[in-house]
Amino acid sequence: MIRLCSMYNLDVHVYYIAGKAKFIGELLAPVAPFDQKSGREAWTVAFAPNGSYVAWSQGHRIVRLIPWTKCLKDFSVGHGGEGTNASSPRHLSCQNSNRGQVIPAAGEPREHTIDCGDIVWGLAFGSSVPEKQSRCVNIEWHRFKFGQDQLLLATGLNNGRIKIWDVYTGKLLLNLMDHTDIVRDLTFAPDGSLMLVSASRDKTLRVWDLKDDGNMVKVLRGHQNWVYCSAFSPDSSILCSVGAGKAVFLWNMDKYKLIRKLEGHHNDVVSCEFSPDGALLATASYDTRVIVWDHHKATILLELGHLFPPPSPIFAGGANDRWVRSVSFCPDGRHIASITDDRLVRFWSIEERAPQAIASLSNGLCCAFSAEGSVLAAGTRDGSVHFWECPRSIASLQHMCRMALRRVMTTQQVETLAIPTPLRDYLTYKVI
Repeated sequence: MIRLCSMYNLDVHVYYIAGKAKFIGELLAPVAPFDQKSGREAWTVAFAPNGSYVAWSQGHRIVRLIPWTKCLKDFSVGHGGEGTNASSPRHLSCQNSNRGQVIPAAGEPREHTIDCGDIVWGLAFGSSVPEKQSRCVNIEWHRFKFGQDQLLLATGLNNGRIKIWDVYTGKLLLNLMDHTDIVRDLTFAPDGSLMLVSASRDKTLRVWDLKDDGNMVKVLRGHQNWVYCSAFSPDSSILCSVGAGKAVFLWNMDKYKLIRKLEGHHNDVVSCEFSPDGALLATASYDTRVIVWDHHKATILLELGHLFPPPSPIFAGGANDRWVRSVSFCPDGRHIASITDDRLVRFWSIEERAPQAIASLSNGLCCAFSAEGSVLAAGTRDGSVHFWECPRSIASLQHMCRMALRRVMTTQQVETLAIPTPLRDYLTYKVI
């Protein structure tokens, strides 16, 4: 109770109560004497779904790909993210991260520096499942045959192009040209189909089928302004998109139709992500809030505020230095991270309404959890990436059972079960 009450007195009280997140290291972008700040931003950081690589846009057309196990080793942390030298986190420069002429052993992932030819805004990893067929029919010939062991990286550029790269070789495979403005965000369907969705400042989302040599399948129209971010549900059936507007869009990706709009934010919505079980949707907005939704019922389950008391709707668009830039759901389904203009990274538990841990970060722009969920990476305006350990605790058997059930059942399906009301409320996250 003290934790909750202190939130609403003085903002600073939260920071004495919340723990401090453990900083484990950073990757620094090289800086030339003539380098200008504009164009150096790390707009996106991403982890490969198989845990093999971390990638980020370090500014000035450059994307850096580094084997994740190498990062963990250089940061003196184990594969589970547990630090062994917490008092002295590593600060690595990308100029010398290859350590001279050290050549990886055969079969080991290699580092790559990719020059994309223009400023990079969006990044996404995609991997193929061979038995997952292309949605296009009557296809007898393909230029590319994507195998099960292939890992792709999609990059969205300032000129509206999307370039597809082979992660293991660093070679350019495809150049997709149809957007007429900046490609702000990219996301692959998690089912291994290599369906790619791009969100652009040209007010559209475009669906691409990489198993059909990058054929554009559909244009999703509905946003009246820039589209900032999109995210697939874990079963790939629903797409969420957000942008320069207060509404959150939900799309049926089997029919490519708009399902509904979620109303509740008071300013532009800039980031979105589904929980690992697909039951929850987190959205971040310039209105200083992260909202956790039951998107099946279009209801708000939880509001994570970054300014107390929260601004009224009429003032939510002001320059209050608490704009939320990015939100990410931890793979454990219990933690959420947010990046805000007040120079803080917050780790939230869905079971509480106050930050569980915080960390300092100037000019943060984006964040993402590692595949196993033990580390959070955050990109900044100077092109660097910072890493922290995620707060850890043993998940209850109840929570694990809830996640297993919600992966296959919607809220409406759970509500039809002949079970006690308290259990139904728990399974539908009404009692978080």
